[in-house]
Amino acid sequence: MALAKLSVVVLDCPDPGVLAGFYAEVLGGTVEGEGDWVDLRVPGGASLAFQAAPGHVPPKWPAPDDSQQFHLDLTVEDLDAAEKGVLALGAKVLDAEDRSRTWRVYADPAGHPFCLCAC
Repeated sequence: MALAKLSVVVLDCPDPGVLAGFYAEVLGGTVEGEGDWVDLRVPGGASLAFQAAPGHVPPKWPAPDDSQQFHLDLTVEDLDAAEKGVLALGAKVLDAEDRSRTWRVYADPAGHPFCLCAC
């Protein structure tokens, strides 16, 4: 029996509204709130929340000597189309050179790594 239920994943960032808007474009859903805390209600999935962290330092990737803190795996049907979309929204490529793999790594506008996976 579980002791708890996951309700939300919270990302620290410099601008919660901007990052919530980025993920709303990538995942769909409804952005709720403003200011220091913004929620993204994702249809059929766990919610994401974005918390203001004025001293936010993006994780480094890859960095064997530093923690990447966490990353999101986002399932897509077409890697090339999804890549084009996230780059247009402000994502940056971290590791997408090997086009034979079923996944590619990007950073969101606040620097958090995430993978697009056609798995």
